[in-house]
Amino acid sequence: MRKIQPINNYVLLKFKKEKEEKTPAGIIIPDTAKEKPKEAEIVAIAAGASDQLSVGDTVIFKEFSGTEIKFESEEYLLIPVADILAKVVEVDSI
Repeated sequence: MRKIQPINNYVLLKFKKEKEEKTPAGIIIPDTAKEKPKEAEIVAIAAGASDQLSVGDTVIFKEFSGTEIKFESEEYLLIPVADILAKVVEVDSI
């Protein structure tokens, strides 16, 4: 089995699958017409890249960051840790 292991303070992200969008008239909106998501799940992280992030975390990142790659029919985004703006966390109350 092969996997991608980021190095040099990079993080490998995988976008969450979104449902197909339709207009009220039933027209399907293609992915190319949609705004790219800025939220994804960490799949792998370079050793020592960050003590605040771990695999499985959902993060928000800069809009035009990283390199999109396709590996074994899955699409990923490889970005530097510095381009991650926030981590989504669950809280009981604000």
